[in-house]
Amino acid sequence: MTIRVLVVDDQMMVREGFSVLLNAMPGIEVVGEAVNGLEAVRRVREVAPDVVLMDIRMPELNGIEATREIVASGSGAKVLVLTTFDLDEYVYQALRAGASGFLLKDASARQLADGVRVVASGEALLAPSVTRRLITEFSKLADAPRSLAGAAGSAGSYGELTERETEVLVLIAQGLSNAEIASRLVVAESTVKTHVSRILVKLGLRDRTQAAVFAYEARLVTPG
Repeated sequence: MTIRVLVVDDQMMVREGFSVLLNAMPGIEVVGEAVNGLEAVRRVREVAPDVVLMDIRMPELNGIEATREIVASGSGAKVLVLTTFDLDEYVYQALRAGASGFLLKDASARQLADGVRVVASGEALLAPSVTRRLITEFSKLADAPRSLAGAAGSAGSYGELTERETEVLVLIAQGLSNAEIASRLVVAESTVKTHVSRILVKLGLRDRTQAAVFAYEARLVTPG
């Protein structure tokens, strides 16, 4: 199936550049563009994209707030945040708002296309340089476990998870794919997918990225 993408950036050359690059990739189609967060929220309703490429610094409504509104609307669109600023505050706020991935704008065309495919498939995506900063940010969190703000419904307690589900959640937070988790636990990949689905339902989370954030905030994973 073709992945439908909405490109959101206040700079025309950036929007057009991303659109040209993505339209040249097999299985990806740019179905719309938006110049700011307000227009992005409206365009998501109009064109129903699978993935939204979202800039962070924009007038009227920034990418973080736009992401929060898109997630709250119940849209199935996955948000892939793109920015030139790999600062902790942007990474953390974007993921807390519900973004499924994060890439810097200097990523290659291939990395950009691969990123779109990864988040469209439900996987989490973080640029390596951003991941290092994110882990540092998590290490500064308060000692007391916290529920995940912005998740669908109440995040609840991770005590609701079975021992195996908790184990899978930890491995998700460590960045392992379903195939890698299956290999680590010596189970079928389909079994891992079932565990992941149950984890998201029990904790009221939207996707794997939110699950990873939850695991760090709940202190199930120790940074480093």
